[in-house]
Amino acid sequence: MTPQSSTPQNNTPSARSAQGNKARNEKGHERSRPSVRSYTKQAPGQRTRAADPARLVAFEVLRAVSEDDAYANLVLPKSIRKHQLDKRDAGFATELAYGALRGQGTYDAVLAKCVDRPLEKLDPAVLDALRIGAHQLLAMRVPAHAALDQTVGLARAVIGAGPSALINAVLRKVAARDLDTWLEELTRNETDATKRAAIEHSHPEWIVRALRQSLVAHGRSVDEITDLLQADNDAPVVNLVALPGLGSLDEAREAGAVDGELVVDSALYSAGDVGRLDSVRAGTTRVQDAGSQLVARALAAVDIGDRTADGSRDGEQWLDLCAGPGGKAALLAALANEKGAILLANEPAAHRAKLVRQALEAVPGEVWDVRTGDGRSIAEQYPETFDRILVDAPCTGLGALRRRPESRWRRKPTDVGELGALQRELLTAAVDAVKPGGVVGYVTCSPHPAETTAVVADVLRLRNDLELLDAGAALDNASLTGNLGAGHELTAQLWPHIHQTDAMFLALIRRKV
Repeated sequence: MTPQSSTPQNNTPSARSAQGNKARNEKGHERSRPSVRSYTKQAPGQRTRAADPARLVAFEVLRAVSEDDAYANLVLPKSIRKHQLDKRDAGFATELAYGALRGQGTYDAVLAKCVDRPLEKLDPAVLDALRIGAHQLLAMRVPAHAALDQTVGLARAVIGAGPSALINAVLRKVAARDLDTWLEELTRNETDATKRAAIEHSHPEWIVRALRQSLVAHGRSVDEITDLLQADNDAPVVNLVALPGLGSLDEAREAGAVDGELVVDSALYSAGDVGRLDSVRAGTTRVQDAGSQLVARALAAVDIGDRTADGSRDGEQWLDLCAGPGGKAALLAALANEKGAILLANEPAAHRAKLVRQALEAVPGEVWDVRTGDGRSIAEQYPETFDRILVDAPCTGLGALRRRPESRWRRKPTDVGELGALQRELLTAAVDAVKPGGVVGYVTCSPHPAETTAVVADVLRLRNDLELLDAGAALDNASLTGNLGAGHELTAQLWPHIHQTDAMFLALIRRKV
């Protein structure tokens, strides 16, 4: 894992709080960061006892992830609002929380060298505090004394005085070396390239192997693995989409967003809490990865010929088979509204179906409906009904690790096989529900061949009325560049290190007439 930070030293809460007490040399000049770290010499009674709000937010996120199996991207905004962080502190909290989660594997390997017991024997709250401290010390522009003082103060405030002493002692050991030196020690005697990469880039070994296989399966060089792993650890920029015919990016541009280079009506936003934009609150502008936008637009635009007797395309029936929580459904519904089509959004879980309805509220209600039911039974109710079907299948999410920093530690190798059966059943149901001449778009946010090409091949093998269309060409046609280079053997795979999107897979399957 390569050190990273987008936050200048003087922008961190700890640095700002220390501005009146900066270390100076004998000539009165501010001292640059020393090669040997210095620590606070305050007496115990003078040390920080309150929790810095930004660090407290990061700690709350890690605790919710560890203790409640929560999703960081859902917990973080709520915690930021609860503690009323300003834009700068919210950015610091975000980098600290997400960075500690992404780097957990590397930091735990370092911490294991500094703790006199197995890490699983530590109180989980103590371990989370240590991870927060390690990220500040090894990968952020936070002065060592501030990282130590503030992390120990956080621990003293929310965990207790006893644990804070342990945290202080361990983090002093961590601070004795920089990240490169730690990585050199951790990998010095490791000859297995996969194990080395797992430590250096903070991924489970099985995921490193899976991503190596994925690169080869989709026609790329295994030598790209380092760039791919690093891309997983880079903080992603928020991607926005203005719903076609309904939304506008003008407000986002005024707030600092820049137009996206891959897909129309998209923008990149790095100006803080996107939820403060009126257009986002109204639902006409949405947060959505550019890769997700591309696959939805590719399906909506693929040529399936005339669908009515008079040669028009009005009246097409579209289906989003796995619609929750509703991001792609909203974009598809807006596109359907422009093209005179009708969208049915299907979601098996009632609470997620509610989220889908909320996502669709910005689109005229006459062009969409929501079904709550098992997608595997869709063809029983709607045989040969739909012109276009999106199957955004449940998957391991290995292509979205940069946006879901905790998922790499939750997923297990067995998840791939367990999800594979469901993916095949959903795709089979979709090809039964599509009209002859219609098209099914099979999509995953995982590049794993067991979830992508193998699923498609298995379903095609059992049917003689299906054919693959050129998904790479369809993505090119939907993009602004016209040359994404994502296609391989008629399927398409986007990559974070190549396209700066999630690793979205797309296969377009036509049911023959």
